[in-house]
Amino acid sequence: MDQLIDYILQFGNLNKQQIDLVIKSAGEKELRKDEYFSEAGKIPKQVGFIVKGVMRGCYYNREGEEITRCFIAENSLVADYVNFEANTVSSEYLQACTDCKLIVFSKQAWEALSQIIVGWDNIKNKMVQICMFQKSRKGPVISQDATTRYLEFMENYPSLTNRVPLAYIASYLGVTQQSLSRIRKNLR
Repeated sequence: MDQLIDYILQFGNLNKQQIDLVIKSAGEKELRKDEYFSEAGKIPKQVGFIVKGVMRGCYYNREGEEITRCFIAENSLVADYVNFEANTVSSEYLQACTDCKLIVFSKQAWEALSQIIVGWDNIKNKMVQICMFQKSRKGPVISQDATTRYLEFMENYPSLTNRVPLAYIASYLGVTQQSLSRIRKNLR
């Protein structure tokens, strides 16, 4: 819980009583690798904070190919926030790339904090902006050559290259696994 509180306090001040309320409102959740935090075709029901692990945002294109859109690692909020807020069905998945440990808030608990804590909306909005930015980060520019895209990936996500399956990285880069293996081999 300390990681979450440290994260929240970057965006505003809370007194001990307010911090205790946030802690009391949250629960813990563990996801095994490949389990979903939220799924396409369902209404997202929770906001999470990643304590340990890596998740990804993904969807299926018209051809039925799985496309990885973003990666979200420790000390980050994770949510399909637009659909969570609007109570609408999601078109994307949030999936664990590794075993994950999360702190989660139900919709009811998340909204209750806004009613009880003065200034929570301001803190929440700043956290949500970062969450939305991470999720909306566009994948690599497809007009770039694959090696450049991989080098940019390594620059943007330096800790992920050995933590997430190559299939997810290849999907994010828009290349086959074989191409990614060749690129990696040529860069050594």
